[in-house]
Amino acid sequence: PQPVCRMTQRQLNITVQKKESNWWERLTKQEKRPLFLAPDFDRWLDESDAEMELKEKEEEKINKMKIESRVPKDPFKHLKKGYLIMYNLVQFLGFSWIFVNMTVRLFILGKGNMEINLFSKMVGFLCLTDSFYDTFHTISDMMYFCQTLALMEIMNSLIGLVRSPLIPSVVQVVFGRNFVLFVILGSLEEMQSKPVVFFIFYFWSITELFRYPYYMLSCIGIEWKPLTWLRYTVWIPLYPLGGLAEAVCIVQSIPIFSETGKFSLGLPNPLNVTIQFPFVLQIYLIALFLGVFVNFRHLYKQRKHHLGPKKRKMK
Repeated sequence: PQPVCRMTQRQLNITVQKKESNWWERLTKQEKRPLFLAPDFDRWLDESDAEMELKEKEEEKINKMKIESRVPKDPFKHLKKGYLIMYNLVQFLGFSWIFVNMTVRLFILGKGNMEINLFSKMVGFLCLTDSFYDTFHTISDMMYFCQTLALMEIMNSLIGLVRSPLIPSVVQVVFGRNFVLFVILGSLEEMQSKPVVFFIFYFWSITELFRYPYYMLSCIGIEWKPLTWLRYTVWIPLYPLGGLAEAVCIVQSIPIFSETGKFSLGLPNPLNVTIQFPFVLQIYLIALFLGVFVNFRHLYKQRKHHLGPKKRKMK
């Protein structure tokens, strides 16, 4: 009833659907074939060919089942999957608590900015700055828990539970976030009241709000396209901003470490050298930006793989 026409430089292709699904004895209604009409035997299909094609598909299916039966089944498959689901769920809940807590405190403590009189504006500004200054004391326990638990990602990659590469995980978890959290913020009380802590924790939590649910659903074979897009897109502005906030935190901590001499290694020692920790932090700043570049490149490749155009397989 509705033929489909497609014109090329060489020919005109018209596709028509049969009124009844059965085999034709010939192509044309009249018994004698017109001289100008020739069948395309590359596309020709008769009953015997259809039976052979169906038989080949059945044999292919049987062979596939035989191959799968020969592969030894992992007895701990469900246990591993359950562990990964629980790990990603716990991390998602932890970072969700951090994000919601910081957001609510920011809006509630900053609501005085909406008042008209000058006094209310001043009070609102002070409350807003308080939401920055006491971020560490309010959020640090949960952040300690989540970032300590994140060390399991390195173990998961080492033992082959996940297919993620090991080096980006080590760079981000050990030499990135945990270094800033435990060495810089955890050891210096002067740094714990800095406003930069708010931005560090906020950028970290937003990124993980989409990463851990994506992995959790992947464990059970579910792909939600909006979540996939967010997981491989949100990091583009947040990852450089998070690295910049970490760099600001380290720069602000260098004078404090210089004054206190904390973590500095003086003489005498087995190496007989003096190692100033502020100098180590200056080297770490360079490594931080190199690490951001390495992880940015890795994440960009992942985004291109998951969100890029799919290549069609040629038959």
